[in-house]
Amino acid sequence: MQANILLEIIDKTGRKINLRKDRWAHILNHPGMANQQERIKETLEKPYKIIKLKDDESTTFYFRYYKDFKQYLLVMVKYLNGKGFIITSFYTDKIK
Repeated sequence: MQANILLEIIDKTGRKINLRKDRWAHILNHPGMANQQERIKETLEKPYKIIKLKDDESTTFYFRYYKDFKQYLLVMVKYLNGKGFIITSFYTDKIK
């Protein structure tokens, strides 16, 4: 694993996704995201719903509901040259 990679995850579709340290620092700016790396991993491995953006086929949203937060965790992934990179992650009331 590269030095700037915090996590490597295989998503539900079998693709490898990386969480870089700089993206984790960005994610920590969202409320409730401290200590949520395992939930990010779980959301990618066992999502409730996967949505590809219509205007950007390289971006995919993964959603999983968490009862304790009463919200969905959204993990946004960008795929470039067959590799996935987490862009951001946060809790949301609705699947968008």
